[in-house]
This record gives sequence, C-alpha cells and structure tokens, in this order.
Amino acid sequence: MYILDYKPKGICPRAIRVAVSDDGSTIEGVAFDGGCNGNTKAVAKLVTGQPVDQIVDLLAGNTCGPRPTSCADQMTIALRQAQAEARARMS
Repeated sequence: MYILDYKPKGICPRAIRVAVSDDGSTIEGVAFDGGCNGNTKAVAKLVTGQPVDQIVDLLAGNTCGPRPTSCADQMTIALRQAQAEARARMS
C-alpha cells in the first residue's frame, strides 16, 4: 500500500490522505481533514476498493458551487499523484 498526504487547493478540507495499492491501481482508503464531515465520509466509503482510473474518470472536474473545483475533484488529483508515485516505486 502507498499512502499520500495531499494539501488540496480551493476547498474546505485542509488535507486529503489517500492510500492506493502497491501498483497504484486500486483505492485502499481516503480520509479528509475538515470539510463537510458527512459528505467526505460518504465519498471515502464509496471510492474505497474501486479502481483509481474509474473514480478519476467519474469525478475529475467536479465543481462545488461557484468554485472551479470540489472535494471530489481534489481527491482525484491526489489519487493520480499517489498512483504515479506508487508505480514509480515499483520500477
């Protein structure tokens, strides 16, 4: 498992911790520090165990009100970064 602590931009949570499988293909877990507690916990439950590529394709670019990003969008950025770093460790 590879764990990344990501500092999001433009959203309420102060940090997003994502865990992906060693090969970076599957989401092992997500935790938000701050934000709308119920919503961020629900997002984390829904994406855990899912393929990174599928979730990124589904949620990248999602916005929140007038903001050009959202918790889900920032999570996809963190997931892509964790995926790349996990894969780099394997090579």
